Amino acid sequence: METKRKALGKGLEQLFSNERIDFDNFENSIVENAKDSDIKEISLAEIKSNPYQPRKTFDEESLQELAVSIKEHGIVQPIIVKKNIKGYYIVAGERRTKAARLVGLDTIPAIVRDFNDQEMMEIALIENIQRENLNPIEEAEGYLNIIKSTGMTQEEVSKKFGKSRSYITNLIGLLKLPDDVKDYVKKGKLSMGHARALSKIDNESEVKKLANKVISEGLSVREIEDLQSKVMSPKKSEHLSNHTYTLYENIMREKIGTKVKISKNKIEIPFDSDKDLERILEIINITFEE
Repeated sequence: METKRKALGKGLEQLFSNERIDFDNFENSIVENAKDSDIKEISLAEIKSNPYQPRKTFDEESLQELAVSIKEHGIVQPIIVKKNIKGYYIVAGERRTKAARLVGLDTIPAIVRDFNDQEMMEIALIENIQRENLNPIEEAEGYLNIIKSTGMTQEEVSKKFGKSRSYITNLIGLLKLPDDVKDYVKKGKLSMGHARALSKIDNESEVKKLANKVISEGLSVREIEDLQSKVMSPKKSEHLSNHTYTLYENIMREKIGTKVKISKNKIEIPFDSDKDLERILEIINITFEE
């Protein structure tokens, strides 16, 4: 492992540790430590996107501007790729590669380095978060993929990517929204705040109705939260404490980082894995000895 890290260049121990990571330092360290013989002209036909690339759409206007720059000045900095059976996967430089294709280039300068699947996933997410501003749904899917494939906890992911744990939790919660509502978020029709408020509502038809009201009437996040309380407590006369339950649910969700449900005489706290259960028990200060 140590030999591999040295071969990849300085800064990788920091990149793939549990500390906060910086993509620019990572890419620059590889390029700066590369020898002239490390930079090869590789056919664009052999290059494919990182299979873990969270970004599904790219700004066409921005790509056209980059293509003009490449046509005038060439590729200023080589991309970084990983060799695979059928060719190469992009590690860093997706936009440069797409712009080079727009210009009509046949080859692109590249540095070949070896990375495992987890590293490829983390690199793709890091680059997009720190450089491209992923939409909330793409970012959430990126974090969830890392959690599922590596077994990392939300706490570990939050430290690694320099985010708060509640930010990671709330973001992943957006993936429970109906598909058409998620599309609104992707297209920027719904803000992160609106989407977060809607994600706390279990009734799918109400979520869709409120999402459309946000778009058509310009409802604020606060107005959505007020409507949310009414949706979750529709019969005030049935239980005078329903509104209080809702408030407690929101507080516990922020504290525990999972979608707590409180009903009469019962609290439900779901968890995704044994690690997630241990995390929840630690938060509520429950320990045991085997």
